[in-house]
Amino acid sequence: MKIIVPMAGRGSRLRPHTLTVPKPLVPVGGKPIVHRLVEDIAGVCSEPIDEIAFVIGDFGKEVEEELIKVAESLGAKGSIHHQTEPLGTAHAVLCAEEKLDGPVVVAFADTLFKADFKIDPKDDGILWVKQIEDPSAFGVVKMNDNGEIIDFVEKPQTFVSDLAMIGIYYFKEGKDLKTELNYLIDNDIIKGGEYQLPDALRRLTEKGKIFKPGKVTEWLDCGNKVVTVNANQRVLEFDREKNIELVDPSAKINNSVIIPPCFIGKDVVLNDSVVGPHVSLGQGTKVNGSIIKNSIVQANASIKNINLKDSMVGNHSNINKTPQDLSVGDYTTMDI
Repeated sequence: MKIIVPMAGRGSRLRPHTLTVPKPLVPVGGKPIVHRLVEDIAGVCSEPIDEIAFVIGDFGKEVEEELIKVAESLGAKGSIHHQTEPLGTAHAVLCAEEKLDGPVVVAFADTLFKADFKIDPKDDGILWVKQIEDPSAFGVVKMNDNGEIIDFVEKPQTFVSDLAMIGIYYFKEGKDLKTELNYLIDNDIIKGGEYQLPDALRRLTEKGKIFKPGKVTEWLDCGNKVVTVNANQRVLEFDREKNIELVDPSAKINNSVIIPPCFIGKDVVLNDSVVGPHVSLGQGTKVNGSIIKNSIVQANASIKNINLKDSMVGNHSNINKTPQDLSVGDYTTMDI
C-alpha cells in the first residue's frame, strides 16, 4: 500500500506559524500533523504501508529530510515530488504519477481523523466522509440506496447530502485514477482555474467503479489557529485514552502543576507555573511564573510571567511580561 500526501501549500490561513515551517509539519500533541495523519491511515489499512510520497512546493532540503524521516518512522520508504504551480488537487496528485500503481491512499495533509473501520481491499474505492450539519461550505458525496457513492457535489447551495469529503481517499488500483487524472489535464478540464480531483472520481464512477463511504467519528481540521488548537485538544484526549505517556522523563518540573492531558516535550523546564489542561510544550521550551491553558507552544520558546489561553506560540519565541508594582484601590477592575 502506498500513501500520496499532497501538501504543496505552506498554509496561509495558519500564518505566522507557517512562514518558516509548512503547515503539515506544525505539531499537535507534540507530533507534526502529517505524522499523525499517516499514522491514522496506517491504523485503518489492512495492508502494511510500503511507501509514502509527499507532494510539496519549494520547502527546502531540511523539510524534505524531515518528511523522509516521518515515512521511515512508520517503516515505509519516503519519496519527494514537487508541484511547482498551484493547479489544483487533481494536478497535485498527478505530480506523484509514478506512484499511482496498485492500492493507493491519497490524503491531503491539513486534516486529522478518528475512525473505527478497516479498509476492505476488495472495494474499488473508499472516500472518508463525515456527517455535518451545514454541508454548504464543503464538497459532499451523493449516495444511492445501496450505500454506494454516485456523485460528488462541491459546496451545494440546496441540500444534496450531509456527508462531507474530508480529503482522504482509497483506490484499489492507482492506475485507474492516473488515467482519469491525465484525461483532465489532456482535455483541459478546469474549474475555478484548477484541475479538481472530484472530476476524476466522477469519471471513475461513470465507468462502473464502486466507491463506498468510510465514515469517521472525528474530523479535525488544521486550517487555521482556532481549529488547530482545538485539534491539539482532541488528540491529547485520544492519546490519554490510549495510555500514551505524554510527559517526557527529561522534563524538569519545579514547584509547578501539570493538569492533564498535556504533552511536555524533551528538556522542557517548568518553574512556578500551572500548565493544562490541553497544552503542548515543544522540546526545550522554558516556562516561568505563568499559567497556560489549551495552547500549543512549539520548541525552544521562553514564556515568562503571563497567562496564555487558546493560543499558539512558535519556535524560539520569547514572551516576557514584566511584573508590575501596583497599588490598586477599592472597586478597581483591571485587564492587563
